[in-house]
Amino acid sequence: ATQEVARAYDAACTPDFYLFDSQSQLIYRGQLDDSRPGNGIPVSGNDLRKAMDNLLAGKPQEEDQKPSIGCNIKWIKS
Repeated sequence: ATQEVARAYDAACTPDFYLFDSQSQLIYRGQLDDSRPGNGIPVSGNDLRKAMDNLLAGKPQEEDQKPSIGCNIKWIKS
């Protein structure tokens, strides 16, 4: 496996979620939700779900997209 796609989109960590519209324009890049290991918040997918709901409803995306927090990507030298 290569890291070509991750490099093309400047991915920084895993998981890092990307949502594109029908014109292949990036409209969301951020976290799944506020859950983190050990913080007691259940996994809901709320942030990504809201972005998808806005896309399907033709609404603008929120300006404040929270970045993903996770393990940084270990880049393979090419």
